[in-house]
Amino acid sequence: MLRATASGPFHVREAVAVGPQGLLGEVVQVSTGEIVAQVYEDTTGLKPGDTVAGTGRPLSVRLGPALLGHIFDGLLRPLELAAGAFIHPGEASKSAERFAFEPAVRAGAVLQAGEVLGTVATARKQMFLLPPGLSGTVLSVVAAGDYGDEEPLVVLERQDGSSTSVALAHAWPVREPRPARARLPPVSPLITGQRLLDTLFPVARGGRAALPGGFGTGKTILQETIAKWCDADVIVYVGCGERGNEMAEVLDDLPKLEDPRTGRGLMERTVIIANTSNMPVAAREASIYTAITVAEYLRDQGLHVALMADSTSRWAEALREVSGRLGELPGEAGYPAYLSSRLAEFYERAGRVRTLGGAEGSVTIIGAISPPSGDFSEPVTTQTRRCIRTFWPLDRERAQARFYPAVHPLQAYSGDVEILARWWQMQGNPEWSAQRTALLELLTEQAHLERMARIVGKDALPPSQQLALLCADLVNDAVLRQSSFSPADRYCSPRRQSAILAAVVRFVTLARAALERGATPDRIGGLPVRAVLQRVGEEYGEDRIEGIRALSKQLETELGSLGQESLEPSGAS
Repeated sequence: MLRATASGPFHVREAVAVGPQGLLGEVVQVSTGEIVAQVYEDTTGLKPGDTVAGTGRPLSVRLGPALLGHIFDGLLRPLELAAGAFIHPGEASKSAERFAFEPAVRAGAVLQAGEVLGTVATARKQMFLLPPGLSGTVLSVVAAGDYGDEEPLVVLERQDGSSTSVALAHAWPVREPRPARARLPPVSPLITGQRLLDTLFPVARGGRAALPGGFGTGKTILQETIAKWCDADVIVYVGCGERGNEMAEVLDDLPKLEDPRTGRGLMERTVIIANTSNMPVAAREASIYTAITVAEYLRDQGLHVALMADSTSRWAEALREVSGRLGELPGEAGYPAYLSSRLAEFYERAGRVRTLGGAEGSVTIIGAISPPSGDFSEPVTTQTRRCIRTFWPLDRERAQARFYPAVHPLQAYSGDVEILARWWQMQGNPEWSAQRTALLELLTEQAHLERMARIVGKDALPPSQQLALLCADLVNDAVLRQSSFSPADRYCSPRRQSAILAAVVRFVTLARAALERGATPDRIGGLPVRAVLQRVGEEYGEDRIEGIRALSKQLETELGSLGQESLEPSGAS
């Protein structure tokens, strides 16, 4: 944070170049004859008398085809980790790559913002779109060939008669949402491949989810798993203020992951933004906006993007530190009073949209939260819950018991359930909503009965309550628990989820009927079919979905007649 005497006009949020090295900064306060700017780089060597030059434009990043498959810092400057290179102070974001460009327009074409100018061949085919705010008549287009992302490819005559050149890359202000033609309502879930999330607490494609949890509960692992298996076209992962060793693991693991869709590297459709806790705190505050801007740029190409923010707590801490340096009046726990509005601005940029070019795209935000001591009543978690519709809280006790995913089923919720019930119906499971409700009611009953069992003992409970505990244990084992070490269970498709859900609910229904006929909970719990259902996820993979459905016949055989002997009249000897 620095103060400088203003010799000309400045405005809030204007990008500035500071000192002889041109360090990137941003104006945060303007007063009579003075400005306050936060610098996003190491200020070592700056001294009184160094110049602060305004750029006349807001803090922006360069967006282009060089994003996918690369790792950047919080200001979208490439990190060449493999070469062990350092980013020099004041260095601008540049790419030395050349891209195979194939034009899709000719001279004389009249274009509006968002229309396709051509295609670019990278690891994943990308569209070259006319940036927002530009429209006009094409004067000239280069021939197909290899070009850098700053070379002018199209010359456009604007309505006022002026001409402008359009390159593959363009700058966009990070704090300004990119425009879209229309916002669309959610109609389908983002499939994560995790039964607990998709079956009980789904997040809509284009929705907003929060993933709070204390240290060691598995936030980063779960986000990496979702990044690998979810049905998004592109993954944007931002490590905002995380510990250097944790971020190093992510940077080492993600590039090695295989994309289950293509069999090639997952990095081909991933953008990583790394901004660790030892980097300048102001850059941490900017990195979250950089990530959502990148996600919106890829969304505009008609792609479905999943943004993993790890973690928004560190970003909020950066806001608190910057606010303290400015001498602003602190709010709860020292956070600035505008914390809630900043969180809302960030999560509001998620959504499913009709792009300017007419395609459909979406950005789904999954933000991790690191509440101190796992306290979900702290300000960041509380304010975030006002902005999101899906809440996946991680439970320390479940995590310590090696239960994965460690999401607490009675604290989690999803506001998209009613919307997504129609999607599950179209997938062949019209009973999904009723089955989901039955499982949650059973888990709620389990929590109540376990408190009683700790007082009087499990064997002292009535048979109906013992059966409820038995069935709830089955739900935890068959539906909620998932083995990331099992090749068959690390991903669960919606079809297999529906089959497992139907089998478990059918077991609960038949078990209750058998209890009414006189069967004991011990006999029901000792049936071979129950042992099969407990490990159905690991033993019945995607190629054995029909086998899961066939378990219903075994359920009918083993449970259908159980208890009948007590109802039959005893014959005379």
